[in-house]
Amino acid sequence: MKLFYGEIEGNQVTINDEEQQHIVKVLRMKNGEDIHVTDGKGNVASGKLIIEGKKAGLEVSEIKRNAPDFNPKLHIAIAPTKNIDRIEFFVEKAVEMGISEISIIITEKTERKNINIDKIRKQAIAASKQSLRFHFPVINDMLKLTDFLKNIVAEHTFVAHCHENLERIDLNTIPSMEQITFLIGPEGDFSEKEIQFLSESHIKAVSLGNQRLRTETAGVFVAAWNYFKMIKG
Repeated sequence: MKLFYGEIEGNQVTINDEEQQHIVKVLRMKNGEDIHVTDGKGNVASGKLIIEGKKAGLEVSEIKRNAPDFNPKLHIAIAPTKNIDRIEFFVEKAVEMGISEISIIITEKTERKNINIDKIRKQAIAASKQSLRFHFPVINDMLKLTDFLKNIVAEHTFVAHCHENLERIDLNTIPSMEQITFLIGPEGDFSEKEIQFLSESHIKAVSLGNQRLRTETAGVFVAAWNYFKMIKG
């Protein structure tokens, strides 16, 4: 399946401008090729490619609406790594495994204070197309941990940290729920002060095993854990 991103309004389909350039200038596709266009909201249009000069369009033969989304829905709030490549790796792999939402959070020990969110969103779209997802994940603007916590549901939220002297539950004891949020800290982990604050906010801490995982590895691990629950049903 050759899947591209665009807008689907009624029976009208408009391929994204950057996607059109990619089709014409990079892929050098030809008139009449079979392609599919999704709006990332669960709708996908199929038909024949139409190329007119530098423009690419779709002769629609079918539109399928409201494709089933992933369940359970996973939201990971993760601190950015000093090496931006690592967080980009996490985003790509987590999207491939069906994550629903990603938030980039600033904690006490976060070294990187700025991140190109637009670039992250484009990478999420690319990973969605690569894995044939018709529902694209939400990529939120970067914000402080304290601000992030204002809009969460505590009983559906968990924090993964490495402080062995503090209470943590086993990951596999978490009950099934339709939506779940995980907090993952930076290099150096969350501070004890932050963990205490999270505990006072009724957010339970979980252990991801005996090994100490890098920030991006912990994120991929949680995404894989949730993905396994999806396919297991």
